[in-house]
Amino acid sequence: MAAAWGGRARPDQTSGVPAAPALDQITADVIACRRCPRLVAWREHVAAEKRPSSSGEVYWGRPVPGFGDPEAAVLVVGLAPAAHGGNRTGRVFTGDRSGDWLYRALHRAGYANQPTSASVGDGLVLSGAYVAAAVRCAPPANRPTPSERDACLPFLAAEWAALTEVRVVVALGQFAYEVVARLAGLRPRPRFGHGIEVALGGRRTLVCSYHPSQQNTFTGRLTEGMLDDVFARARQLT
Repeated sequence: MAAAWGGRARPDQTSGVPAAPALDQITADVIACRRCPRLVAWREHVAAEKRPSSSGEVYWGRPVPGFGDPEAAVLVVGLAPAAHGGNRTGRVFTGDRSGDWLYRALHRAGYANQPTSASVGDGLVLSGAYVAAAVRCAPPANRPTPSERDACLPFLAAEWAALTEVRVVVALGQFAYEVVARLAGLRPRPRFGHGIEVALGGRRTLVCSYHPSQQNTFTGRLTEGMLDDVFARARQLT
């Protein structure tokens, strides 16, 4: 029986694949977190007010843990859950346009069994990939503060340690790149750019991508082909 979290079943973070105990504990710790008052207030406000098109839904309204294969070779790190995406559905990059782009790319690269990620329980399974975020609560204006970033860093650090098979880290956007670089102790730190690769040590390589936000996808700064190239390269490196 699924454990209850505030009246709702906890999202299935492994899509049917049994979670390693460490990841299961990290998931529980993430969901219970209330470290950042501004983020707690915002995520709960959005969950209560909702958007008109989702007025009949019960929003998750909590921190959003990582999702995917415990034996992943590729770790994908984004910025933070979208207010009406992950904050609504309870699964990272799920229910928003950025997630549409990401999971289509993961499907084309052979890391996802389907190209869509609409809701928890939609049948999505990741194989060889794990998706997380630098910050686990939806931030106002999609802009976490430095203190909020730092408060969330231990969660990514714990996943970093638990995902022992990871060989490639894909950073979606400059914010995620800077967080990963900090976590890895990267010095010197190359300037962020799409397609930039950096050896992290410990047989891990960082591959950078523009974030699949509408700001980038609508303007053509990021195309599906460009995102496909990133995951094709990740596949080569593993």
